[in-house]
Amino acid sequence: MTSFLSSAPVLVETPRTSWHVPAMLALALGGFGIGTTEFVTMGLLPDIAADFGISEPTAGHAVSAYALGVVVGAPLIAALCARVPRKKLLIALMAAFTVGNAATVLAPTFGTLVAARFVSGLPHGAYFGVASLAAATLAPVGQRAKAVAAVMLGLSVANVIGVPGATWLGQHLGWRDAYVVVAVIGVATVAALWRFVPSLTGMKVTNPMTELGALRRPQVLLTLAVGAIGFGGMFAVYTYIATTMTDVAGMPIGAVPIVLALFGLGMIAGNILGGIMADRGVDRSIFFAMIAMVVILAGFVLAAHNPITAGIGAFLVGASGAALAPGLQTRLMDVAADAQTLAAALNHAALNIANAAGAWLGGLVIAAGLGYTAPALVGALLAVLGVLLFTVTVWAARRSTTGTPSAS
Repeated sequence: MTSFLSSAPVLVETPRTSWHVPAMLALALGGFGIGTTEFVTMGLLPDIAADFGISEPTAGHAVSAYALGVVVGAPLIAALCARVPRKKLLIALMAAFTVGNAATVLAPTFGTLVAARFVSGLPHGAYFGVASLAAATLAPVGQRAKAVAAVMLGLSVANVIGVPGATWLGQHLGWRDAYVVVAVIGVATVAALWRFVPSLTGMKVTNPMTELGALRRPQVLLTLAVGAIGFGGMFAVYTYIATTMTDVAGMPIGAVPIVLALFGLGMIAGNILGGIMADRGVDRSIFFAMIAMVVILAGFVLAAHNPITAGIGAFLVGASGAALAPGLQTRLMDVAADAQTLAAALNHAALNIANAAGAWLGGLVIAAGLGYTAPALVGALLAVLGVLLFTVTVWAARRSTTGTPSAS
């Protein structure tokens, strides 16, 4: 009988000279669906709050619930499903994602909505973790970070097309219809993964105990902490972007999808730039992105008071945040050694801890009466902490004589 601890695939880089484009598109489509559902809630918070008769900061708990679902689901699924073939696991994760979003559509109370968002978030981290490793396997040698960025590009494109489109639909037909669109994308992704993703034979085997070994590696834990802290600033701003644009910048509600599209365009630009930079130097790319976040988030406090500068600021906030992700993902692949699946999945758990913390801290300063620009200042402080922690992380890696060397 096969033991529960029997083997399952992780990354082994197989020499390639060309991109497996259909498979990359299928993997990115999953990222598109996940990005749409993760961020559309933020643009629809006023509608959700009005429907359930609650305050907007309280409605923000739906955002935190999704993020916490990612945090819980990423390590559990990555470890417990270590023996499941990667293609089958990707399909199962997207099927579960589709069911969770269908439950969101049908939620009769805010409590059940929060539960449905939590369930929807469970497959998120594991999907991106496994999809990133699969993409790196299918990419030409020396272009791992670009492959990771290609998967993340689906999430970025979601913020240009999926999120603004679903937000517009939710504002005009009802917020539930936005999640109907997400469920349809989930079904399409399941079909695309089944049809276009190969069996991923270039991935060797491991087991749950090996994967859990990632949690014993200081560089893995430190890198995850950098993402969990430093990335929170983007979400502190983005969670309340709709009301910031209308109440602070003076935009009409109909302009919110345009701002969301600008944010998404920034994410596309940052994602591409981040992938290029990370292939040239992982640690340098992370430092560059985080320092840019500090400057941009601090500047957004003033920029938010004018419609034009607010739109530019939204673009730059999205760009700086997205530029950080490929570097963090690639660094975790480097320092995790033979526990790459769990480490890659935990990256998205860490980023969604940032999501939950950013939404929560942003809500706190708003509820305290400090206004809708205060979350940007909180975000800048979080980014500063991220820079300081990453400095310590790189220093520790270079000082170590027995651990994994720095990924610079």
